[in-house]
Amino acid sequence: MTGLRARIGTAEGWAVENAVLTVTDMSGRQVARAVADATGAVATEPLPPGTYTAVVTAAGYTPVAKTAQISSDGGGSLDEVPLAPAAGAIELPPPGPWTIDPVHSTVVATALHLGIASVKARFSEVGGRITIGRPVERSSVHAEIKAASIDTGIKMRDDHLRSPDFLDVETYPTIAFESSGLRRRGADTWTLAGELTLHGERRPVELELTYGGYGSDAWGGVRVAFHAETQLHRKDFAINYNAIARAGVAVVGTTVKIEIDIEAVQGESLPQM
Repeated sequence: MTGLRARIGTAEGWAVENAVLTVTDMSGRQVARAVADATGAVATEPLPPGTYTAVVTAAGYTPVAKTAQISSDGGGSLDEVPLAPAAGAIELPPPGPWTIDPVHSTVVATALHLGIASVKARFSEVGGRITIGRPVERSSVHAEIKAASIDTGIKMRDDHLRSPDFLDVETYPTIAFESSGLRRRGADTWTLAGELTLHGERRPVELELTYGGYGSDAWGGVRVAFHAETQLHRKDFAINYNAIARAGVAVVGTTVKIEIDIEAVQGESLPQM
């Protein structure tokens, strides 16, 4: 048996997963809270009969407040509750396939050196495909990086990073990411979950994703831009190089910050320029 029920969606009819239904009594006291499922359906526990205020909220959308009547059986319904994008929200890109443009995309890894300074390494060969879905939470990402394309600006250091001490690019030439879920955190921010395959190890990761918008380019195409960040632990991927310098300080830190800037072109392939 359920209490107050609703189905939360956009004006276009797409479900808004993880929308929150909060119910307060006439004194303003919260009496129930429930979270919408993947279909946008939400329901509270049974409530005492009477009149309540129901507020629906979701990241990136304008809150909606409604008056709700609960009958003698403890239940009631708000039916369909449409949510409008929050003021200032960026228009989402059109659905369909988008191809990552390696010329305008970068992946930068930053690690601590000797506990006092940071070293940045850029991967210059990145590619893959983004499929924008509707609702956008159904979008997916597949990306690959050529491990040997790592570049810190110093050949000797780059050769060491390509060696079996670190990436072992001869054995593991590709770093791959496959998304498994997307959840909204704000008007233009998301958490992109997936699995990263690195150095022969496959581990779950989450990327904090910022959407930059989309628009036409100078070659007659349409482009979309994203920025993403995460932190990785080398030992999770069996990269266990642990040379020690003075006073027990590691030469290379065990935590690596990853920053990703992606441009993708609408369509199944990159245009000829």
